[in-house]
Amino acid sequence: MKFKIDKFVLFIIGTIIIAYFFPQWGTQDSNVPIDTISVIGIALIFFFYGLKLNPSQLKSGLQNWKLHLLVQGATFIMFPLLVLLFRPWIQNEEQETIWLAFFFLAALPSTVSSSVVMVSMAKGNVPAAIFNASISGIIGIVITPLWMGLFIVNTQTDFDFTDIYLKLIVQIIIPVILGLVLQRFLGELAHKYNSKLTVFDKAIILLIIYKSFAESFNNNIFSVVSFLDLSFIFIGVLILFIAAFTLTGYISRKLKLKKEDQITAQFCGTKKSLVHGTVFSKILFGNMAILGILLLPLMLFHAIQILIISIVAGKLAKSQVLDV
Repeated sequence: MKFKIDKFVLFIIGTIIIAYFFPQWGTQDSNVPIDTISVIGIALIFFFYGLKLNPSQLKSGLQNWKLHLLVQGATFIMFPLLVLLFRPWIQNEEQETIWLAFFFLAALPSTVSSSVVMVSMAKGNVPAAIFNASISGIIGIVITPLWMGLFIVNTQTDFDFTDIYLKLIVQIIIPVILGLVLQRFLGELAHKYNSKLTVFDKAIILLIIYKSFAESFNNNIFSVVSFLDLSFIFIGVLILFIAAFTLTGYISRKLKLKKEDQITAQFCGTKKSLVHGTVFSKILFGNMAILGILLLPLMLFHAIQILIISIVAGKLAKSQVLDV
């Protein structure tokens, strides 16, 4: 089998390199209105997200409740609990920041497009994948800030959560609702130009990543993160993914789900959305200098999940063809 490196991962790496050599465009003193563009872009991302949601599919998907509870439970309960296990071992502020970055990753919703594509490739339950990936994004708007609120308050005493939730309402919830309302009129158009909208989504994500790392590089934040620390972060992300993937598969078998439902549970319940992550980081953490560090585990997880699940999906697809 041939495996291609995801182009978006390469774009992320390129964006970080640009931020390293040209951080001045993303600083507070820059004349480039990146913050304004990001705010508008975030609202548009979730407006288009609402346009692409199919209410009828969401209603029909409610029937397979065991699978849905497993996927959402893995996404919003199992992941955070796995990371919480390591909190007692935190000894200093640097470790606290890295742990918070992992917890932020763990609290995020599942990703939509890649989950559905991988489930389809592996011959899993595609309608259930669409339902769970879509509903996960909606649940995450509420659950992710609630999870983060338990720990951000302890580390950032100047945080105004009234302002944070107001931003969530204005930039995410209202655009999603508006998109859902207009779905019957513009839904087909959104699906027709889905590939172009995906490019727009990724462009906004890259802009937020650039801004985050430019601020971090400009303030020499990464000077406190050694190569050994980066190695531990990578290993930690890999272990977290493998643990979640293994546990989700084990529980799905104990629940005696059908084979296609087991595939959907593992693929949707262990994915984390880079779109939601970069957007939520902008709203939850604002222009904090450590934002680049807070996004590191998420970006590594994004690359790892695509690589490993692509391999697993390919093997499952091949084995099922041989069984026919």
